[in-house]
Amino acid sequence: MDLQTLYYVIAVILVLLGLAGTILPAIPGVPLVFAGMLLAAWADGFAQVGAWVIGILGLLTLMSIAIDLFATAVGARRVGASRLAVAGAIVGTFAGLFFGIIGLLAGPFIGALAGELLHSREVRHATRVGVGTWVGILLGTALKIGLVFAMLGVFAMAWLL
Repeated sequence: MDLQTLYYVIAVILVLLGLAGTILPAIPGVPLVFAGMLLAAWADGFAQVGAWVIGILGLLTLMSIAIDLFATAVGARRVGASRLAVAGAIVGTFAGLFFGIIGLLAGPFIGALAGELLHSREVRHATRVGVGTWVGILLGTALKIGLVFAMLGVFAMAWLL
């Protein structure tokens, strides 16, 4: 296997890991997709995918990072979450990784709920905070998936044209 083929294989692996990472919170999904695309473009000396396309992909990657940071916070703050609830959502998200898809879905909710209960001890408000945080995370994930598919489309068009 020549070196260029090895670069392409590594690029595909990075993109596939990145696709998984758009759903799994512990893996930086969109940055890995970008790294794979950058490596593939570099492997052929940017002959197929030029600097403009890489710049657009980089901007989309930065947008995904901003979405990641703001979606959960906006969802939580919109329903009046405390700092403990936001911290609980983060802890719950990572703890949920160990419990499969159910853990990924329930972890942020349970963490935010627990954090808000520690803060205010009001069950009704804590439940609203948990749901708001969960909706923010789901919305952020949906937006990141959309960005990844947009990146794949931009890259494919540049590669084929």
